[in-house]
Amino acid sequence: MFNLSDRSLSRLEGVNDDLVKVVKYAIEVTTVDFGVICGMRTIEEQEELFKSGASQTMKSKHLEGNAVDLMAYINGRGTWELNVYDEVAEAMRLSAIEHDIPIRWGACWNVRDLRDWDDSMENAMNHYIDTRRSEGRRPFIDAPHFELMDGD
Repeated sequence: MFNLSDRSLSRLEGVNDDLVKVVKYAIEVTTVDFGVICGMRTIEEQEELFKSGASQTMKSKHLEGNAVDLMAYINGRGTWELNVYDEVAEAMRLSAIEHDIPIRWGACWNVRDLRDWDDSMENAMNHYIDTRRSEGRRPFIDAPHFELMDGD
């Protein structure tokens, strides 16, 4: 079983309580350790990420406390390997179901609410990639990103 570090907990300050609840439960049920690398963002931070291409929007849910970025850890070291984020996303999906809170994952933007996806998170990401390519568009994979959705 894994726990959030004090640093991760401090990065949840200002984040919507429902999203915090999802993250805190997800760390208890995950098969892969993770930490919070970003919660709230200032407009200046968002501008820099947008300019660099690391973000696709200036209307980020991080600005309002409705998004988090999580980093997966293997043997105590951060990793960007996509397959590891499938496991983190599965823990977030299970937590979203447990708490009945709508969550979207940045590796499958076309799945509006992870609670509604009944296949693997790997297949959710592949579905998104296939959909974008069929539209002649490049997929934007942001696997560390999870955001709270309105309940509509």
